[in-house]
Amino acid sequence: QVQVVESGGGLVQPGGSLRLSCVVSGFTLDYLAIGWFRQAPGKEREGVSCISNQDERTNYAESVKGRFTISRDKTKNTVYLQINSLKPEDTAVYYCAGDPRLFRRCILRDAEYDYWGQGTQVTVSS
Repeated sequence: QVQVVESGGGLVQPGGSLRLSCVVSGFTLDYLAIGWFRQAPGKEREGVSCISNQDERTNYAESVKGRFTISRDKTKNTVYLQINSLKPEDTAVYYCAGDPRLFRRCILRDAEYDYWGQGTQVTVSS
């Protein structure tokens, strides 16, 4: 059984940073593309970043390029999302998701992903 668990969210002031973690069990990251998505109140879920299996190709939404960095640690089967220069509009529940079909690529379309975590809340406020 595949489990995806996010952590690392919290309340942070504008301009601050957070590192979100996504621990996957039941499926090795060598065969799983991972995406980070977020959903703000009253808005649709949007993809922010993803990383492919095996060769770690990355994609970012335009709105987060230069501020968000996705990475992974295969030894821990964990994917990270480093978020810098946080803005109030980054406030959302952040979700991690896995896709076992994409090979050496990833896309920011939530319908593609099969395995989802419960999310972690990120609130940016002074």
